Amino acid sequence: MDSKKSNLRNIAIIVAHPDDETLWAGGTILSHPLLNWYIVCLSRGKDKDRAPRFHNALKILNSDGIMGDLDDSPELKPLIHNEVEKTILKLLPKKHFDLILTHNPMGEYTRHIRHEEVGRAVINLWHKGKIFTNELWTFAYEDGNKEYIPRPIENSTIYRSLSKRIWRKKYSLITKTYGFDKSSFEAVTTPQIEAFNQFKNSELAILSINKSKINYESTCSV
Repeated sequence: MDSKKSNLRNIAIIVAHPDDETLWAGGTILSHPLLNWYIVCLSRGKDKDRAPRFHNALKILNSDGIMGDLDDSPELKPLIHNEVEKTILKLLPKKHFDLILTHNPMGEYTRHIRHEEVGRAVINLWHKGKIFTNELWTFAYEDGNKEYIPRPIENSTIYRSLSKRIWRKKYSLITKTYGFDKSSFEAVTTPQIEAFNQFKNSELAILSINKSKINYESTCSV
């Protein structure tokens, strides 16, 4: 992303949890402070610990944002039909965005249902013309079916190394602002390379949902 050469100005990020925006795209946000970032976090809005940390992170990221309160209990049962889509429509400003970033419908690691549900919901809403953007990027990370910590996918559309200064600031957000221990999954995972799959039309994005279903079914049959 070169904000000086592109027409990007207004960008939304739609994530399941506070810290997802930083973990998977924080370096991209920090590298483009003059763009108008709006971060929608769909859960933990009433969490007395994580909600304040999210709003503190927004200040460092020079972003605006809002939180919802979707179920995020440890059991992580699938949400009822359209619940994620309805929450997104309630929280996301009704405007046209130059770009929206969100979860991959296959998730970033094996497996987090909420990440997958959010990715699918955003793509479906775009395809149905209920949210408006010129293009969509989904986070591009995988963990080899739990064989290693999540890593950026090398053949993704966008694959960029962060400068040491930007990565340190991103890491500080995870460990200090969000308060994760340096030995935690989040801190150990914090990518020094950020990767995204880019979709310039919703038809191609819908194909990624179908692919995620095939991959999930094949994994379950093993």
